[in-house]
Amino acid sequence: MNLKDHIRGIPDFPKPGILFYDISPLLAHAEAWQVAIERLADAIRPHKPDLLVGIESRGFLVAAPLALTLGTGFVMVRKHGKLPGDKVAHSYDLEYGTDTIEIQSDAVKPGQRVVVLDDLLATGGTMAAAIRLLQQVGADVRAAAFLIELNFLQGRDRIGVPATSLMAYDE
Repeated sequence: MNLKDHIRGIPDFPKPGILFYDISPLLAHAEAWQVAIERLADAIRPHKPDLLVGIESRGFLVAAPLALTLGTGFVMVRKHGKLPGDKVAHSYDLEYGTDTIEIQSDAVKPGQRVVVLDDLLATGGTMAAAIRLLQQVGADVRAAAFLIELNFLQGRDRIGVPATSLMAYDE
């Protein structure tokens, strides 16, 4: 099955000049979504993760069902102020300014093997920040995985762990 048949390109969203890769049609098509989860499971299984970590918010859509499929736990990395309880934060630079992501301080035990997931890899900034945050709390970050990768932005070069993507776009 060609999963790209279930991705919709939306021009000029969220701002002019950006082509947004919308995964909504993939999520709405049960067979395609199942194929995507199975393919990601096959790619991630060799890393033997204890936990899958999803990055807010579309990363949750990928990581949670995949964790059920693989029989692992699921942990969220969220934007500042979205998680209750004690948290560990990591701030990182954006093109214009900074952002902060957080994880609950007891979500990952030191040495646990994790794979981090998001729907799309673009420049790699948020994924690199999530990996640094996880390493800061003692996680053994084995890999990152994505539904979509925008090869032309070279985000893979920034993340420092093996990466898997189901679909790639070169422009």
